[in-house]
Amino acid sequence: METVQIFTANPRSLGLPAVAGAPAVAGKRPIGRALADDEVAGWRADVVRLGFARTVSHDSYLINLASPDESNWQRSIDAFTEELRRCQALGISYLVMHPGAHVGSGEEAGLAKIVAALDRAHAAAPDGGVLTCLEITAGQGTNLGYRLEQLEEIIAGVKDDSRLGVCLDTAHLFAAGYDFRGMKYDAFRKQIEKRIGLRRVKVWHLNDSKKELGSRVDRHDHIGEGTIGLAGFAPIVQDPAWKNVPKILETPKEEAPDGRDWDAVNLERLRGLV
Repeated sequence: METVQIFTANPRSLGLPAVAGAPAVAGKRPIGRALADDEVAGWRADVVRLGFARTVSHDSYLINLASPDESNWQRSIDAFTEELRRCQALGISYLVMHPGAHVGSGEEAGLAKIVAALDRAHAAAPDGGVLTCLEITAGQGTNLGYRLEQLEEIIAGVKDDSRLGVCLDTAHLFAAGYDFRGMKYDAFRKQIEKRIGLRRVKVWHLNDSKKELGSRVDRHDHIGEGTIGLAGFAPIVQDPAWKNVPKILETPKEEAPDGRDWDAVNLERLRGLV
């Protein structure tokens, strides 16, 4: 395991976790405990000790930058801004985020809100070496970002696209209708190249899917145990374009039938495909 993805705060809270010494968000008191100096120092020391060239964080699941509710939209912007600041303090390279859900306002309205929100967050947290990575979604409910074209539209809309990358999740892609198994991988790769560019992909989430192709349902499974199968992961891990791109397992955390941790089994299977 050569990298890690973490949460820098409670992922199921819209609290505004403070970074020690960072300016307070206007008119709001940060909720939750600030990162202590010794925690920041400890994390940075561990990154060096473990040899992680790049590390990844995932933002709160409750942040919705596409929200049509102005109060929730502003709170989401504030929370995302704090997520950026925490990554800057910790020296984390990539902040992965779900673009947002339009909650009935319509896809185009939702995409416009995401663009405006990202511009505000980036302005409030000047570039500190952290790339915001738009994660492809399964398209469940009113979630946006389930098409590469939507990620392309967001990237084209923000004022400074140099601050944006993309995170591709295999389970999400498959549920959204992208088939990259075996011989179909080349056509899929060309879509990435056309819509967002290979260099824009900064993180992969490698997860099998419990649901069928195009189901629009997000359910992760262990590598080779789901509907994607090993044939879907072989071309990804063999593609030299992704050799130095962090690849994260978001598979269920439990004991495998042979008594080992499933993470060890999944990692072994992926490395075996290389």
